[in-house]
Amino acid sequence: MIYSRNAFGTVPDLSTVCVEHLDGEPLSYMTARAADRLKALAEVAAVIPTTTRTIEQFNRIQLPGAPWRYAVTTNGGNILDNGHPDTRWREALDRDVRASSASLAEISAELHSRTDDSFVLKYRVADELFCYLVVDLAALPADFLAEWDAWCRPRGWSASQQGRKIYTMPNAVCKSRTVAEVRHRLEYSGDLDGSARLLAAGDGALDAEMLRAADLAIRPRHGELEELAWAHPNLTVTATSGIRAGEEILDWFADALE
Repeated sequence: MIYSRNAFGTVPDLSTVCVEHLDGEPLSYMTARAADRLKALAEVAAVIPTTTRTIEQFNRIQLPGAPWRYAVTTNGGNILDNGHPDTRWREALDRDVRASSASLAEISAELHSRTDDSFVLKYRVADELFCYLVVDLAALPADFLAEWDAWCRPRGWSASQQGRKIYTMPNAVCKSRTVAEVRHRLEYSGDLDGSARLLAAGDGALDAEMLRAADLAIRPRHGELEELAWAHPNLTVTATSGIRAGEEILDWFADALE
């Protein structure tokens, strides 16, 4: 629901709110209307920000409606409880990753052997859980992603692309599993009724499992899932794309709660 300036398209006189800065410079925005809608939503529902961003990257964002009781970062690898990483959750997840997949070191070594500066702009490790590349799309070999994903699958990992980023992720690290844990905690504490429906939104392949697991889900008419024409019986697709889709998604959440 936050977007760079490139997502504004040709929308005239768009009132926006900057919600993220990097090195002192504005980076990501919401429309003012979307910011108001998110703040209002947080007052009546248990909103769980859920992202593939690392803890550091997530903490750069100042979303309306904060502070959050829980947030999920690093594609489900970390739970923030009142802003603090839950070490017990992370330790248990790390054990599952070790038991079910190749090590990050092995994956990284193989990835480096398959890449070079002709198409890779950056290589990053996210919270010691997974890695991703920032690539030059024009120079990216057409068969790179499919071949890399095929190598990863037997080793308990997978690869997917989101814009200029190619993520390599262990199967045990997924948003749906972590969101389910947070929901359980909210129910156990009495902050959420067990009959409450789970609503979810996302636009990338790494969101698909979370959207599938939700009672109702929505995705925008842009992003990786749009390119894949991804659909599911519980899924709504926005009529708009770009930054306007953020408004439409928040309207959909509000309507679903009525």
